[in-house]
Amino acid sequence: MGGMKLHATPLSGLVVVETKSVNDDRGSFTRVFCEASLRELHPSKDIPQVNLSVTYQRGTVRGMHYQRPPAAEAKLIRCLRGRVFDVAVDLRAGSKTFLHWHAVELDADKPLQVFIPEGFAHGFQALTDNVQLLYLHTAPWRREHEGGLRPDDPALAIEWRLAISLISDKDRTAPLIDHEFAGLQP
Repeated sequence: MGGMKLHATPLSGLVVVETKSVNDDRGSFTRVFCEASLRELHPSKDIPQVNLSVTYQRGTVRGMHYQRPPAAEAKLIRCLRGRVFDVAVDLRAGSKTFLHWHAVELDADKPLQVFIPEGFAHGFQALTDNVQLLYLHTAPWRREHEGGLRPDDPALAIEWRLAISLISDKDRTAPLIDHEFAGLQP
């Protein structure tokens, strides 16, 4: 993948992308996105939406969000400012790692991105104040297909790095996983 290294994770399809920077006395230059590189990760998908998330307070948790089919989306995420504990949860029905989570620390000073395929919930915790995340989405967000899980759900047992200092009412009151939660179908 041109100027990028891919690192597999324990969750199939969830990939850490290490980018390469060219540095000199002026600063650095890094390719953050290349359509040809996306095709290697996810054939036949475009990037119709790009979002910027700004989180002011260390300890804040955002997530765990996902989109149901037919609006399911893959995401490529990079930290532009600060540091985050970035978490993906496998919600794919029938997956060997169903309801397992994996976290990656994304740091604006390190050349890592994370590629999260369709069928995963995503969330993060700000490890510093004034965090900025850049999201590249393979599908536009659609309210009617939005889903979410509680970040503190005992069924997920996510080991957040810090005590949760701030969370939206929507995320705090998202449903807990129960025996009827069968996951997401492709």
